[in-house]
Amino acid sequence: MESLKAVMQGVAVQLVISRTYSLSMCMSLRYEPTDPYVVRATFFTDTDEPAEWVLGRDLLADGLRGSAGCGDIRIWPAVGRGDQAMYLVLRSPAGTALLEVPVRENVRTFLEHTEALVPRGTESGHIDWNLELTNLFAKS
Repeated sequence: MESLKAVMQGVAVQLVISRTYSLSMCMSLRYEPTDPYVVRATFFTDTDEPAEWVLGRDLLADGLRGSAGCGDIRIWPAVGRGDQAMYLVLRSPAGTALLEVPVRENVRTFLEHTEALVPRGTESGHIDWNLELTNLFAKS
C-alpha cells in the first residue's frame, strides 16, 4: 500500500468561558491517509496536558457549511462572522468545552490539503484491510 504523508495544521483557538471571557489555546489538527475518515485534534493549554479528540473528517467539513454532529461533538458556523469562524462543542464526562475556531486560513486550507491526498469518497481504498482484519481477529 502506498505511503502518503500526513497533513498537519496548528490553529489558535478561543476556549469560550463566558460571553465576555475566553482563553487562548492551540489546537493541532492531524490527518493520516492510513486512517482516512478521521482528523485528530489535539488541544494544548499552559496548565493542562494535551487532550486529543478524534473528529470525523466529513463532520469537520460539514460544520463549515452548517450545523453538524450530535452528542459529544457538534460544529457550526459562527453566525454573523461570514466564513471567518466556526464553533466546536466537545462533551465528555469531565465537562463541556465551547471553542471558537478560525476557518478561513486554517481549517478550510487543512481540509483542502487532506482532500488533495485522499479525495472524499475514496477513503476506503486507503485502508489496509488485511491489517484491520488481523487486528480485529487478534481481539477476539
